[in-house]
Amino acid sequence: MNFRKLLTISVLSALVASCGGARDISGSKEKQPVLPAIGELAGPLANVQAKKLFGTKSFATSQTPSAFGSYAKGCLAGAEQLPESGPTWQAMRLSRNRNWGHPELIDMVKKLSRVAAQKPGWNGLYVGDMSQPRGGPMLTGHRSHQMGLDADIWMLPPTSLSLTRTQRENISSISTRRSAGAYVNNFWTRSHHEIIKAAAKDPRVARIFVFPGAKVQMCDDERGDRSYLRKIRPWYGHHYHFHVRLSCPKGARGCVDQNPPPAGDGCADARQWQSNIIKPPKPKPGAKKTPSKPRGELILADLPAQCKSVLDAN
Repeated sequence: MNFRKLLTISVLSALVASCGGARDISGSKEKQPVLPAIGELAGPLANVQAKKLFGTKSFATSQTPSAFGSYAKGCLAGAEQLPESGPTWQAMRLSRNRNWGHPELIDMVKKLSRVAAQKPGWNGLYVGDMSQPRGGPMLTGHRSHQMGLDADIWMLPPTSLSLTRTQRENISSISTRRSAGAYVNNFWTRSHHEIIKAAAKDPRVARIFVFPGAKVQMCDDERGDRSYLRKIRPWYGHHYHFHVRLSCPKGARGCVDQNPPPAGDGCADARQWQSNIIKPPKPKPGAKKTPSKPRGELILADLPAQCKSVLDAN
């Protein structure tokens, strides 16, 4: 077999930032590593959409916990499941089976939920999508969340931590934005600020994605240490939840981090987003809008080579 074919190039999408896998235009570019991909080792499944393979796995592998690949092109070995309910959290939308993650993510969520439970009006956290039992592309929704290092935390303050499975399917979070995301609305509280701040101060956290108005509000309200604001990045959506992303665990092999966010607190960038929402910049005279090409679905052959053993494990 041709060795070059075996080492199919796996180029990561530019700075996967949002839950949908869009790029983060916050001023830094994601590394563009050359990773060995499954390629021909996938055999007859090589051209099968990866989401149809990973999205149907109902349980994790017994392998050593490991995150492989990148946030939008990867998989997860030895995942841990966040219990459906805990003293300070509840996992939502249980039918999706997306309350799985790397043990570091599970620990971070539990720790953050204990912090949230101490804030006025909050009993803990409602935890949205994390990852599938083996990570990888999902049948619906996110393009990221593939390595077990991403978690969506609802903006809705929990008033009950004894919701039934049916209630968790039907309850909705709340939107905390107004004016298309340029500002926060009356549902936004200082507790939201402090919970997001606590998440950003966890050294394992690489980025937190919120809508631009939330970032600007946090910039305006912060009177103490502002260094944590660097991790909080404005992005489209993210007004029903905030998205916490961990760095690759220490010593991890085959896991690719994004570059750190740009230096500084990022508040000027967020205010520029806000300004562009309020008054969209006029297109340059004569400029032609080039339609973006739809992104193709990942096939099994595209994923990192380690994902073959993750998929095949019992």
